[in-house]
Amino acid sequence: MDANPSEFRRYLFDHDHPRLADVRGLDAYAYREAARDDDFTGGLIEGWTPLYKNDFVGVTSDGTLREGLYPLEPARPGEEAPVAAMVDAAEHLLALLDEDARAALTHPVDAVEWQTWANPEFMQFDTGLRLEFQPADVRAAALALVEASLSPEGYALAHRMMQINGFLGEVVDLESILNEFSYNVALYGTPDLRAPWGWQLYGHHAALNCLVVDGRMSLSPVFLGAEPDQIDAGPLAGGGRPFVRRVEIATALMAALTDDQRAEAIAYEQMVDPAMPEGRVHPGDERHLAGAFQDNRVIPYEGVRVAELPDEAQRLALAFVEEFVALLPEGPRRARMREIAAHLDETWLTWIGGWKPGDVFYVRVQSPVVIVELDHHCGVFLDYDEPQPFHIHTVMRTPHGNDYGRAWVRQWQEQAAGAAG
Repeated sequence: MDANPSEFRRYLFDHDHPRLADVRGLDAYAYREAARDDDFTGGLIEGWTPLYKNDFVGVTSDGTLREGLYPLEPARPGEEAPVAAMVDAAEHLLALLDEDARAALTHPVDAVEWQTWANPEFMQFDTGLRLEFQPADVRAAALALVEASLSPEGYALAHRMMQINGFLGEVVDLESILNEFSYNVALYGTPDLRAPWGWQLYGHHAALNCLVVDGRMSLSPVFLGAEPDQIDAGPLAGGGRPFVRRVEIATALMAALTDDQRAEAIAYEQMVDPAMPEGRVHPGDERHLAGAFQDNRVIPYEGVRVAELPDEAQRLALAFVEEFVALLPEGPRRARMREIAAHLDETWLTWIGGWKPGDVFYVRVQSPVVIVELDHHCGVFLDYDEPQPFHIHTVMRTPHGNDYGRAWVRQWQEQAAGAAG
């Protein structure tokens, strides 16, 4: 550790504090039961559990699903997903499993289990296989599938969230709850070069849902977060703070606005503002609106329309979104950004909190085809009651029905049914 302790170390609980001591030594399954009985986490579980069973529609801005946004067309040359490498990686993973494990891992391509992902540390749903209880070769094969699917920087970022989770477990002595493999992995559909199939990885501060069909890739919903947002000790120390560029671009974007535009963009000046309606700050999601179990949420446009901003601000708004989209490999990333840029005149910027460097804030960029959010959060396993710069949550969604690639899957199924009839 550096001679000057990292900022987050000022907020460590005492080792024997009940927040830690009462659950120390529990494994993921025992902790799941304890979470159900806890006043705070039990309330979250009770509120979220029924939502995943709702028929999937998709996030909208006004409750009306907009059709025609995601035509199922083969990928353009140069924009293809790395499907062959993904198929090889998925088949290798399946070959390592016995019959029972394969049955637990795999689901139909349009299964409701897609919607069971969550980002808290407690395992609300045990979908697929829990990596921490799998042999080392299975864990490695699961990560190899993720790596084969994402850009190099995207895989590095997602894996870093898992490593930081393990680091947090070491710092607070809760390794049986918080570790590098406290994640579930699941497969949907049958790995194929053209037909739709995908995978899901989720757990504390990392959740990815990836589907490919006919060379196209959907990576959505995505949740990435960290508390703290760095590793300052041990063999994995260093590597920088993973969300620095997102924060810097966001604050530069706000600085590029006129005073009037900035006032229009800021929905609330304080992270917990007296002017907020009841429920605007959720106990688990805080200011996030598009998090886990919000697959059908109505999220109205707020703030300022990006197309009305100065050219530099428009460039920074797209650059901010691209930081999220950069998890995609080069070809699908190009296709996704082309889709997002085509809707710039329907893209909105919303802000809560301060906007100067070092301030904590919430920001959302939203259009008919993308929602990205970044929010600074209060402490969970560290002891602070106000949002801090070193605890960050980020979310990316594809509104109007193409989370989980579902709009594409439905079109594929309709085409297949028509061909069969």
